[in-house]
Amino acid sequence: MRYLVIGLGIYGTNLALELTAMGHEVIGADNKHSNVEAIKDYISTAYIIDSTDEQALSVLPFKNVDMVIVAIGENFGASVRTVALLKKLGVKHIYARAIDKIHEAILEGFNVDRIITPEQRAARDLAHELELGTTVDVLKIDNNNYVMKFKAPDIFIGSSYSELELMHDYGLMFITATRPAEKENIMGINNVIQQAIFHNNDYGTEKVEEGDVFTVFGSIKAFKALYKSVKN
Repeated sequence: MRYLVIGLGIYGTNLALELTAMGHEVIGADNKHSNVEAIKDYISTAYIIDSTDEQALSVLPFKNVDMVIVAIGENFGASVRTVALLKKLGVKHIYARAIDKIHEAILEGFNVDRIITPEQRAARDLAHELELGTTVDVLKIDNNNYVMKFKAPDIFIGSSYSELELMHDYGLMFITATRPAEKENIMGINNVIQQAIFHNNDYGTEKVEEGDVFTVFGSIKAFKALYKSVKN
């Protein structure tokens, strides 16, 4: 897919680089020369423009991208005006970053496809890491159940995937696992990504290796029981 990221601060730059590493074509835009210079060699194209200026904004190749992501966070007014102008220019698919509840409420009025709240997500993830005592990505399903992704505990390394008993032993449903693998992006740069080890629950004779990442479904209580067990 082709993405246009407007706002190449820390968040926008990291997002653009991650999308490029996944093999997508990314176009970036920012009003700061230094931000554009820092990323121009790593993405498809980068523009120096003021996205709050309708005439300047209109030169961007909206018809050639699948989605526009407004990653501006620090300048509340610039973010809102940019989204308003994108809507006026007829851009169909927009994701926009919000830094607080007021910003989020205003963006909701523009009917964008999705409002991104990275600061809130980062705070929530850190809270879960502190609570669980390990690095974990968490997706809340309801008040009791979560999808959790975490590095395979050392105790499982060398075990056969077909013999894992996470549901029986800990009450966690095993969904899948990934393993680090090198992949070349469209710029010819090799990046390490997590790649699925197996498909359709066909584990074969595959064994857990160091660096594997488990994805499971269950409660925080069940996850804590797993980590309490493997630490003892």
